[in-house]
Formats: sequence, C-alpha cells, structure tokens
Amino acid sequence: MDDGHEIGRRLREIRSWRQLSIRAVAELSGLSWGYLAKIERGEKPVTKRSVLDALARSLRVSPTELTGQPYPPSDPPSSDAHAAVAGVETALAEYELGTDPEVTPRPWPELVAALRHLNEVVRARADYAEQGTIVPGLLAELHATYVRDPRRRREALVGLLHAYHAAAVLTRNQGVRGLPLLAVRLAQTVAEELGDPAWLGVTAWMRGHVCGHLTRRLAYQLSVRAADELRPHLAESNAAQVYGMLQLNAALACAAQGRAEETRAHLAEAEDVAARLPEHRENFGYLYFGPDNVGVWRVSLATELGEGPKVAELARGVRPEAIPAAARQAMFYSDLGRALVAERATREEGIRALVKAESIAPQRVRHNVFVRETVANLLTTARRDAGGRELRGLAWRMGVAPTG
Repeated sequence: MDDGHEIGRRLREIRSWRQLSIRAVAELSGLSWGYLAKIERGEKPVTKRSVLDALARSLRVSPTELTGQPYPPSDPPSSDAHAAVAGVETALAEYELGTDPEVTPRPWPELVAALRHLNEVVRARADYAEQGTIVPGLLAELHATYVRDPRRRREALVGLLHAYHAAAVLTRNQGVRGLPLLAVRLAQTVAEELGDPAWLGVTAWMRGHVCGHLTRRLAYQLSVRAADELRPHLAESNAAQVYGMLQLNAALACAAQGRAEETRAHLAEAEDVAARLPEHRENFGYLYFGPDNVGVWRVSLATELGEGPKVAELARGVRPEAIPAAARQAMFYSDLGRALVAERATREEGIRALVKAESIAPQRVRHNVFVRETVANLLTTARRDAGGRELRGLAWRMGVAPTG
C-alpha cells in the first residue's frame, strides 16, 4: 500500500530531475507556488484534469508520469486485469486487417453471441479482467472471418470495431501507455474500410477520448471536426448519437482547460440532440447516448469546472441507473462524491457517493487517479467520525494506506 499522495511525490521527484524550483514550476503551470508546495507535501489533492495537465506541461512529461499509473494491483480482479493486458498487447501487435491470422474461427452465430456477451455483459459491468481474456481471441477470429468469408465481411468489420473499442477501454483504464492509441488507430483502419460515417465518427470519438489526457487541444479539434463531418447525417439516429457524444468529448476538453462558456455551449448542443432522438432506437456503438447520459456528463463537467456542492443540484433528476453500463454509473457517483467532499457540510454525503461508485464498478473506480487523490486527502483531513469507517475501508480496498 501507498499513502495515496502519488502525484505529490512524483511532482517533487520530476521537478528535481528537471532541476526546476517550485517557483519555476508554478510560473510555467500558472499555479501558485504555495499550492504546489501543498501538493508536494500531500496536503492538497489533485482532483481536476486542468491541474494535472498544467503540471505535466510544465514538467514536459505525460500525465501518467505524475499519476504513477498503472497502479500495483491491490486485489485479485485488479491483478487479473493487469495480467490480461499482455494478451491484448500481443493481439494488437499481431493482427492486421486483410492478413489471415491462421486460426479457426467459431461459426458466425457463436461469434455474434460472443460479441453480445462482451458488449452487453462484460463491458456493461466494467469487468476488465474478463475483457482482457475475451478480446485477444475475438480479434483473431474476426480477422480470420473477414479474410475467409466475404459474405460476413461487413459484419466482421463491425465486430472488430467493438473488439478494438473494448481493448482501448481496458488498456486506458488500466493506465497503460501507448496501447489505447494503438487500438484506436487499428479501429480507424477498420472504420475506413467499412466507410460508414457514423462508425468513422465513433473512432474519432475513441481517439479523442483516449488522447485527451495527453493533449486537450487535439482532443477538442478531433471532436469538433468529426462532429462537423456528421452534420449532414443528423437525420439518421446512429449518426446523431455519435454527434452527441462528440459534443460531450469537446465539452470535457474545454472544461479541462477551464473554458466554462464553451463547455456549456457543447453540453447544450448535446442536450438538444438527445432531446430530439426517437424513443425507440439502436444503442449505436454501445455509446448509451441519450438524455440520461447527458445528465451524467453534466455532473462530471460541473465537477471538473470546480462547482463544488452546486453539483448536487445538477444531479437531482439524473438517472444513472437507466444506463446499463456500470462504468458510466460509477463515474456519476464518483464525480458527485468528489464535488461534495469539497465542503465540510456535504463531506459525509460525498464519501457515501464514492463508496457507492466503488461498489458499482470496483475495477474502474479503484484505478481512477482523481478518486485516489480525493480519498488520500480525506484520510489526512477528515475527522474519523466523518465517514471514518467507510472511508478507511474504501482506502484499504484501493491500496491507499490510511494515515493518522
């Protein structure tokens, strides 16, 4: 176990390696040196993307160099998820569209069932350990089907897009560098072969999503450009759903840069599109885009903008349980919790929200850097009678050692 203040330790180490004073880093990042000193001492958490991005830019490192990801596994499922990454990496390196991987694929109905299980069961419950077990074999079988069965070529391409999306999500949320972008690049090749504007939009959304922590500017440009390309197709429900998700991606990129007005403009556009969707529609790309998902993102964006307990007002009426995706539900409660613990009056309510998030999607929440920073800070500042038992249990399961 560590004490949870990974960013503070890494900031001090990298700053020393760069031979920069804390005042120099403050000037480069636009943050006060007093605030940075508190981060280094573990007295202040880093719970906003904008702060993490500013520190990474000033030190000329990837944000993952500051977060220390991937974290050492603290429980069997996390260990299994980490171990599964090796198989995914091999599959991403080995298989190429149009090249026969020389495996014998299952009959097509069985592959369809396997894809449905991946998307509707495994990914829905954010089980990265099982995802990592399933994805390599599916990639091999789908590539083989694409080469050998011309009748199933289009369906195999769509299946590959789902499998590559799962690979990108798994590796990104395990904090593995390089592999998420490789998975997205391979998915982009598949989408180009497919030639469907909506699927091309999905791969643009995926790329913006996985590269956002590296460069908010690029994530924003990718999202806006892809959304503009989908405008002529908005009468189609599938394209409209992707367009809405791209608007949410653009909103997050703006929020991480502190551009509140633009954040709200992109969020409003997504809300408008969601309101106009037909009631009965395909859940295209398993993006779960709709009014409920926009409500979840509204809470996340307000948390990123630092709106604190006001986020609780925005959360009223949001139905995260209406989205059959554990990761999306968990992010709602973790972002709500991070916002509520900012004030003493709502701290206990915030801790309960964090615990609920972890119970919904433990593999997702335990590796979220902002949740870890929040929990570590609570351990050093909150009184033991303020959610103490729940907080210490959460910290223990995350591998963050309670102090004091």
